[in-house]
Amino acid sequence: MSASNPGDHDGGGTAPESTPAVLRWLPETGRAEQLMILLHGSGSPASAMTPLAEVLRRAFPQAALLAPEGFVPDGDSDGDGAADRDPTSMIAPLLPRLQRWVHDAQRDSGVGPAATALVGFSVGAMLALELVQIEDGIAGRVLAFGGRYARLPDAAPRFTTLHLFHGADDSVIPAAHARAAIERLGALHGDATIDIAGGTGHQLAPVLIDCALHRLRSHIPHRTWAAALGAAPPGLHDQEREH
Repeated sequence: MSASNPGDHDGGGTAPESTPAVLRWLPETGRAEQLMILLHGSGSPASAMTPLAEVLRRAFPQAALLAPEGFVPDGDSDGDGAADRDPTSMIAPLLPRLQRWVHDAQRDSGVGPAATALVGFSVGAMLALELVQIEDGIAGRVLAFGGRYARLPDAAPRFTTLHLFHGADDSVIPAAHARAAIERLGALHGDATIDIAGGTGHQLAPVLIDCALHRLRSHIPHRTWAAALGAAPPGLHDQEREH
């Protein structure tokens, strides 16, 4: 793992805005085949994503994993802010900067959108979900742990698969938000899955991380099936899995 400083990706030139420091886990040899961007929650640093990054690195050794620092709302000092504040006003100002940063990371890593995954926890999950609403296909997958939509979508992404992971006992962002999201995405023919873990609160619990590995390894995006069959049928969300 290494940390990079603001501005180091562009040869040290002056960035037009503050560029976040980034924790990086890169392939030991060869080029990156996947890009996984880890977005941390409020009240915690990017290093809080390290345990998840280590699991993903072992499972996908040719992936480049990046955890940028600071894509959290101003003045949000604890995780409860994700539930207490208006989600739309909290998230919307961050999205343009995150959108540009993701494109820069794809350019620098040489990994395209289809092989990019946005992996977020809490506010980070909210950012990932909202980002693919404003740019469908900016990433092939979203792994949203303990997050929610700022507002339930009116249209589902067509080029991004959404995986929702939630603790049944989450008191910060209740699992009801995830259940409502999967119902809406199903009605919109979105490609989405959900995993709910009993006895688990607002955390990156090992059982949910195991669920994420299973989804990454086994879930074939509906758009891939459609391309193989020469058609584009509407996607259907997986039935909820309880753990």
